Amino acid sequence: MSFGRLSSRPRAEPMGEINMTPLIDVMLVLVVIFMVTAPLMSNSLKLDLPRSDAAGPSQAPKPLLLALDPQGRTYLGEQRVDREELVAQATQAAQRDPKTEVQLRADRTVPYGQVAELLGILQKAGLSRIAFVTDSALGRPPTIPPHESQVPAR
Repeated sequence: MSFGRLSSRPRAEPMGEINMTPLIDVMLVLVVIFMVTAPLMSNSLKLDLPRSDAAGPSQAPKPLLLALDPQGRTYLGEQRVDREELVAQATQAAQRDPKTEVQLRADRTVPYGQVAELLGILQKAGLSRIAFVTDSALGRPPTIPPHESQVPAR
């Protein structure tokens, strides 16, 4: 019998790679904890809000949709109307609600005089809230050129 090593097995060599399994387990436990606690944190403030009889989105007045095609024909919604019919419809809309908004879509080739005449008809009927509907260039909002005083001097 000799003194020294008791086993004849060679020693295990050190691992050169990190064992990812425990790290993944810890991360999954943290994800579950955050998923459970996140909804609880967002509703932590309890309020008893007052009631209001203000107009909701469904009670908002419907706009009057008006269009001028390249030939100068007038359309109310998708229906073609003549000037007399437009005056009658605009007057009725103004009597129902004077704050009714008119959304005007005019083709770019329509002469400005026809647009101005149509605006006069609407204002005589009692409608003063008029919005001009346009397309934005390349899907971006229209840009407003800077005023001369806002342009930096070179």
